[in-house]
Amino acid sequence: GTKIYEMPEGEIVHLELNPGAHLKSHITPVNVAFYVLEGTATIEIGEEKQSFPKDTLIESPKNILHGVLNEGETKLRLLVIKMPKP
Repeated sequence: GTKIYEMPEGEIVHLELNPGAHLKSHITPVNVAFYVLEGTATIEIGEEKQSFPKDTLIESPKNILHGVLNEGETKLRLLVIKMPKP
């Protein structure tokens, strides 16, 4: 991903995943929100896994395992918003 905003109070990363690609599951010490710009995002939060279309905001609480997959046939673009900055 590419950081497009980085300040002490938070950061925003633009993430682009080709079909079949994924962001490995990991834990962050801050809350995270994913905003789908293009494509369909499959988000794993804890043991839950669900797909979300364009223009959807998904919240992931801090200290819980989360990951992103592109199980679709088109490019996936989303914003990853972390507040406060980890």
